[in-house]
Amino acid sequence: MRYNLVGMSQYDSGMSALQRLSSTTTLTAQQATVIKQTYMLFGLSVVSAMAGGAIGSSSETLARFFSGWIGWIVAMVALNAIPYVAMSVRHNPVLGVIALFGNGFFSGIVLSPILFFASLVAPAMISAALVITGVVFVSITAFIFLSGRTFNAPRGLMFGMFAAIMAAVLLNSFMNIGWFGVLISAGIGIMGVISLVSSTSGVLNSPDADSPIPGALALFAGVFNIFVAVLNILLRLFAGGGSRSDD
Repeated sequence: MRYNLVGMSQYDSGMSALQRLSSTTTLTAQQATVIKQTYMLFGLSVVSAMAGGAIGSSSETLARFFSGWIGWIVAMVALNAIPYVAMSVRHNPVLGVIALFGNGFFSGIVLSPILFFASLVAPAMISAALVITGVVFVSITAFIFLSGRTFNAPRGLMFGMFAAIMAAVLLNSFMNIGWFGVLISAGIGIMGVISLVSSTSGVLNSPDADSPIPGALALFAGVFNIFVAVLNILLRLFAGGGSRSDD
């Protein structure tokens, strides 16, 4: 089973993927404020998703439930409905933040089947994937807060990729994941950087960016889907194709 967060997966900025990754945007004071708020709320979603994932990865009961067809329906309905709820209350700071937290937490919970199995067959690589994801988030967030009134997508890419590669090399020193693990970890980080920079460009160049909540949903959707894809790849590499997560 593959879980996909849909709803607000991308702003309609009218830009191609190449344009989003090569653009330089001069921000107004309002844009600079909104994008910083967006990353703060995105961080809340990531932390709540990690909390939900921690619960799901240690619960065989949840893993079994969401592996079945009833759990699949519950997951698909919720992962479509909660973002729309968040969008509908995007101008209410309290309800919007609650919806974002719930969206992240439930997204982590519904990954319980793949996280539970992954914790048994490749715990070191799962930990490495989480660390790399965290490094990518922190590095791009730092770049956003230090950029002031100009967002340079190519510089963001270089900054984030350098941080991801250095983190992957350092992981090998502490976790002994091997050079194959380093390459996988660096690849995870680079995909995450590309997703975040592309989504950020889309957010900044969208005429609909009237609230930080839609942008936080868009950023979270990109990272969520990449993390799910990475987990499936890791399971195929380390479990010899034994995972049935796409069935």
